Amino acid sequence: MTKATTLGELKKQGYQPRPIKEELRDNLIRRIRNHEPVFEGIYGFEDTVIPDMERAILSRHNILLLGLRGQAKTRLARLMVGLLDEYVPIIEGSELNDDPMAPLSEFGRKLVAQLHDETPVRWIHRSERYVEKLATPDVSVADLIGDVDPIKAATLKLPYSDERVIHFGLIPRSHRCIFVINEIPDLQARIQVSLFNILQEGDIQIRGFKTRLPLDIEFVFTANPEDYTNRGSIITPLKDRIESQILTHYPGELETAKLITKQEARINAAQADMVVIPEVLRNILERIGFAARKSEFVDEKSGVSARMSITALENLYSTAERRALINGETKTVARIADFWGVIPAITGKVELVYEGEVEGQYNVALQLLAQAIREEFLELFVHPEKIKKGKERDPYGALRAYFGDANSVLLPNDIDDASFNAILDSIPGMDKILETAGVPKKEYHVYKEIVLHALSDLDVLTKELTQGKITFSDPLGKMLNDLDEDEKD
Repeated sequence: MTKATTLGELKKQGYQPRPIKEELRDNLIRRIRNHEPVFEGIYGFEDTVIPDMERAILSRHNILLLGLRGQAKTRLARLMVGLLDEYVPIIEGSELNDDPMAPLSEFGRKLVAQLHDETPVRWIHRSERYVEKLATPDVSVADLIGDVDPIKAATLKLPYSDERVIHFGLIPRSHRCIFVINEIPDLQARIQVSLFNILQEGDIQIRGFKTRLPLDIEFVFTANPEDYTNRGSIITPLKDRIESQILTHYPGELETAKLITKQEARINAAQADMVVIPEVLRNILERIGFAARKSEFVDEKSGVSARMSITALENLYSTAERRALINGETKTVARIADFWGVIPAITGKVELVYEGEVEGQYNVALQLLAQAIREEFLELFVHPEKIKKGKERDPYGALRAYFGDANSVLLPNDIDDASFNAILDSIPGMDKILETAGVPKKEYHVYKEIVLHALSDLDVLTKELTQGKITFSDPLGKMLNDLDEDEKD
């Protein structure tokens, strides 16, 4: 259908205005009936958050998304744009997105009264009907609602009570739009009060002059839990006016977390072509986030954002890429040693409690990595302590004997793949361990490194981290060597 350019043409086409909440509701109903995805690219919310969102939209509610950082709250709000009509008509030149059939502003009403069916019409895309504002303590009523423009009043010789001298804020200019305020608790309480009438009655008040504007807006607010946001809270009367409060959460399953990380990580084609990341390393990377959320050193009230895993994956790619460039390789496989390049992505994303601060950010990150490796190891391999002596053969026997003979393994972080794999292949008994666990031969090298790290975390071996290298040895042998060194001194 050809888009109308005047009000008269619009009438002939049978256009009927709809409130934005009805528009969202109708389009949602159509998508549900046609089994079309509503919130595409959102994983882990299929049975929890998304049904709540759909119910709120069907109920024509304003929405508060409450959850810890990195739980896709803003992303959910932005995806609501897809439920708007692709194009809607407005009066040409209107500041408030006036509907030609039901103009809101003085400008729109006067233009329709003057031109009637010849009133010019412009069509705006749904992407233009989304407005987002981050709540900060410096946001004013004038920013959100508007203020009197004295220059305009003087120029037009109009009193301050006249609508035409008002400089409208973001909310009135968001008429017929989705308006999102992120981190609403950070908005000063007196500013939150200014939203009362807009949410309930639809009118605004500027400088004591009441202006009746029946605004048509879908409000979406996002917030962290109030016990975490020390800077402020959502005042009770405002919460009372927001019809649906929806709780978000972190992904509960490893596979879901991997999907989110893979989707959101910014990996360019050159990196993806150069670096191969085995699936087991992706599992370990996600387990770091799961471990952090349960750690006694991490503040559970602040949460651990999904952004940690995303930036960690980007760093993992970059660390392996850098190593390959140093060694003149065109292809490389990521390894556990590359996770030391991931640590900056961890330390910057976790809020520590007092005990964690005492432990130190770097050490906490190493502990989280060690826990993740250990958990992934125990998914496939038997725990060394659970082997009953005399009743079954110890799969780690040959490895224990090798290190028990005062042997050690030195793994430099940045050596080329061939040299790195040769060192791993030189360790006796390793192939038998992997064969017993059913590890595919093509993944032997990555699992050999995992076995060394896991056994060191389970106190079978000792791991010593020095600049640019890792040394594995027998704990008893290391202790005896240390004693010998002391005697020589």
